Amino acid sequence: MSDRAAHVVIVGGGHNALVAATYLAREGLQVEVLERLPHVGGAAISASTFEHHDARLSRYSYLVSLMPEQLIADLGLDLELRSRDTASYTPVGDGGLLVETHEGPATRASFHDLTGSDAEFAQWQRFYAEVATLANAISPTLLTPLPRHGDVASRVDPTIWADIVDHPLGAAIERRFAHDVVRGVVGTDALIGTFASLHDPTLIQNRCFLYHLVGNGTGQWRVPVGGMGAVTGELERVAREAGAVIRTDTLVTRVEAHDDRVVVQGRSGPMDSETEPFALETDWVLSGVAPYVLDLMRDRDPARKPSGSQLKVNVLLSRLPRLRSGIDPEIAFAGTLHVGESLTELETAWREAAGGAIPDRAAGELYCHTLTDRSILGPELAASGAHTLTYFGLHTPDEVLPDDEATQGALARMLSALQEHLAEPLEPLILGIEAKSPRDIEAALDMPGGHIFHGDLQWPWLGDSEPATLPAERWGVSTDHPRIMVCGSGARRGGAVSGIGGHNAAHALLDFLAAQQR
Repeated sequence: MSDRAAHVVIVGGGHNALVAATYLAREGLQVEVLERLPHVGGAAISASTFEHHDARLSRYSYLVSLMPEQLIADLGLDLELRSRDTASYTPVGDGGLLVETHEGPATRASFHDLTGSDAEFAQWQRFYAEVATLANAISPTLLTPLPRHGDVASRVDPTIWADIVDHPLGAAIERRFAHDVVRGVVGTDALIGTFASLHDPTLIQNRCFLYHLVGNGTGQWRVPVGGMGAVTGELERVAREAGAVIRTDTLVTRVEAHDDRVVVQGRSGPMDSETEPFALETDWVLSGVAPYVLDLMRDRDPARKPSGSQLKVNVLLSRLPRLRSGIDPEIAFAGTLHVGESLTELETAWREAAGGAIPDRAAGELYCHTLTDRSILGPELAASGAHTLTYFGLHTPDEVLPDDEATQGALARMLSALQEHLAEPLEPLILGIEAKSPRDIEAALDMPGGHIFHGDLQWPWLGDSEPATLPAERWGVSTDHPRIMVCGSGARRGGAVSGIGGHNAAHALLDFLAAQQR
């Protein structure tokens, strides 16, 4: 690698890094992206997971919600994100709760059959209509400097603001809904990637809930045609076309900030072979790695190491299994199928895991990518009727899955929880299966603790008295040093596959440079 100076070095080659690289390179900056793996994309990749089966699964990240349509248009990404007719299905005994993406008579009837009246469905519609007002107030601000707390609050009804922002979400759920399963279905969006009780006083579950429902003002989770690798492929294409230099097999080990420059050191070359040391002097560093990892690179004492909480399972089936309820599997698995996610089950699983044990009953959700997009299967598999299932398990933190044996135990509980709702054995249908614990994700992606958000999510606004002198502060991407900014999931509005962190870091730097020239 050349030791020449670059204007901007981006550490890590995840999707946010590629977004930042594109915006900056298009403005004429010299940009180098340094990625330790042989490929870019971080968690947003597709992989041929199962030997002898031609299927490229979204191995880690798997759906798209938060990525703004404006950002997709700005970058010129050729992406197809498909909506699903089913939002969720929750099997209950010999029946279940069906929620359509566009709620119609089938959803109303399902609520009535489960709860015995129309009252719960009316509460459901009222609650999510109020949540939509909050989402509509926040969504337009995600690609702008951070609004102030008071400015956002003034545009939202005080009742829903109090329920989502001021008090633990569990209280609002229990006040508004009567049925245990309905309560759990509402609460799951607060727990994806977040280990907490719905009554946690820190409100980390509230912030997770908000991020899951704010994307493009609708919160709709869509399927990327071609898998997550198609998203990364497009981001890599536009970054390279803009002139960004992308270096894979390049491990950054040290970031040393000075008043007038930043020195980036590391080793280049495949990690399973002899590597060459390098040192780059640059004007700016954008960090796509977790803040915890960045602190280690800077020889700083990091804050508490993040801890992920999810069990990710990828499954390849010869066909979808039949369900006890009799619902068409192509309806039930098209959206999110919940298992073990009544409010009581969720809170029980959290208490057991908080006590150091794998939850006795698995709590999590599944969906079938191939019902919406069969392009990830090779021709033979596609013609055979095969399907994929993706499971995201809750309340399985790093601490309770310390090794492969524990992970396999959690996987067995997941399969048992699903089997309860099936009308036939699942095992004969399985062509391939893999389970990824937080520890596995950390080992593969250098994501500390396997935490998919790089740490606890933050509110997408500034406090009314919070400093906002520098562009990096106003955009929510600052560190303690003005020449280093955060562009990944650890940014103020990071988390999920959104590109927002990359966009905002790039615009913070461009704002700073523009101010210097005035």
